[in-house]
This record gives sequence, C-alpha cells and structure tokens, in this order.
Amino acid sequence: MGDIRAGEAARTLGRPPSLGPLLARGAVLSPFKRPRAGVTAPRRGLTLPGVRIDLSALAAYERVCGFGVGADDLPVTYPHVLGFPLAMRLMSGRAFPLPLLGLVHTSVEIRRHRPLPASGEYELTVYVDELVPHRRGTEAVVVTGVRVGGTPVWESRSTYLARHRTTADGAGPPPGTRERAPLPQRARWQLPGDVGRRYGAASGDRNPIHLHPLTARLFGFPRTVAHGMWSVARCLADHGVPGSALVRAEFRAPVLLPGTVAYGAEGAAFELRGPGGRLHLNGRVEPLPLL
Repeated sequence: MGDIRAGEAARTLGRPPSLGPLLARGAVLSPFKRPRAGVTAPRRGLTLPGVRIDLSALAAYERVCGFGVGADDLPVTYPHVLGFPLAMRLMSGRAFPLPLLGLVHTSVEIRRHRPLPASGEYELTVYVDELVPHRRGTEAVVVTGVRVGGTPVWESRSTYLARHRTTADGAGPPPGTRERAPLPQRARWQLPGDVGRRYGAASGDRNPIHLHPLTARLFGFPRTVAHGMWSVARCLADHGVPGSALVRAEFRAPVLLPGTVAYGAEGAAFELRGPGGRLHLNGRVEPLPLL
C-alpha cells in the first residue's frame, strides 16, 4: 500500500471538519462510476500524524451518544470520528471505483488494545483494504488505524455496500435467514428528530439523509435517518466496554427519526430494535488481552 501523508494544516483536529466539499466531489463523480463486480481497491492510504483531541468537540460527541462527559479516556467509537474525514477523502476520489452516493454502512469491527487518553497524541491511518463481492453488490472494506509511538492501539474495519446486479452468491446473510429471539430489553429510548443533526455537528458527518426529512426523502427514506455509528455508540454507552476489547456490530435496518427503539443486551451481545421487533443492529463486545 502506498502512503500519502496529510498536510500540516490538518494535523491538530479542532472541531470536526465539514465534509461538505468531499460530499460534493463524491456527488459529482458518482454518476460516472458504475458499481460492478471485478473492480479493485486503490492501493494507497492517508496518514495524519500529531493528532490531538479538541475536548469541547469530544464533549459534544459524548453528550449526543450518551457517554459520560469528561472521562479521562476516549469512547471506544470516537477514533472512527477522527478518521472519517480521511475515509471520505479516499472514497470521494477518482481512484475509488464505487460511487459515494448510495453507499450503505453495513458493519463495523473495532479492536481497542488499550484505553486511549483524551489528552494523548495520535497518528491516524486510513486505507481501503479490499473490495469483496456481496450477494447484493460489492462491499468496500475501509480500515482506520490509530498508533502511539508507532505501536497500534486501535483499529476498525468498516464495510460499505454499493448495490448492483450480481450473479455471484457473495457474502452476507441470504434472504430469509432466521433471526434469533430478541435479547432481554434493558432500556427504551424516545429519539427526537434532531438526533441526526446533533450527531452530524459533533462528528462532522453531515450526510443529507441524517439532517432533514426533505433531504432524506430525496434518497428514498420517509423520514430522517439516524447515523449507524450513533446507534452503535449509544448502545455501547449503556453496555460498557472493557479497556481492551473487540466490538462487532452489523447494521440491519435504518433507524427513522423521530422514533422509539428498544435496547437489549445479554452477556456479550447487544441489539437495537424498533416497533414490531424490527432489528436495527446487533453486535457483541468481547474482552481482549491488554497490551
């Protein structure tokens, strides 16, 4: 994998940057990219050294996701927010073969090897690891890594699906897969309509489907949709995560706003369900050896 280091002006992260220009570039290029089987991932990545945390931005994220504000360590999901602008830069570029518009975040896997102090200094690296066939199209596997002094301390693997016709079986659960019984309900949350706007302001992810019902309808949703990473962060805020842990989550159906959802958990497993028991996401939290 080649390496492109981000400019010095981006080294210290203040409030989450606006992704508007990247979304606009991705929107312009999307009609010229036809999702299809057999495409390959760009063999390059982006690295951002010397990253320090803006504590006011972190507090806004902690409030909207339900974490305790002012904790010494970063929430397990927060490095995803730090690396997301780099991921967007890669996926909105000409070398990325899938159209940015219409990509669906289908899963995330996070490995935290030790707690990350909010006062620390970090190096971020983001790259597209591979493009894999899926029964509904092609999935891009985007890896975000965090290092301290050259040592890996956190890593995530996110999959983003581009839908297109395919004759291959590919990955992903086949239609009609039987769902397991709901987990014991631990909480019931009434979600206001502005959750998407608040999370967008805290994370920098201002995708139109999360901001307003009118823009959500342009993309086929009846109402505003909550961010998938907000949903998993909200669950983990209640579930709790060991200092060194493996977190896996699959996004099964969008959470419409405003709305009511039920958080369920048992042992390592957690989930989020909507009216009628519709499964929005499910996941697990497992401890890892502390490095």
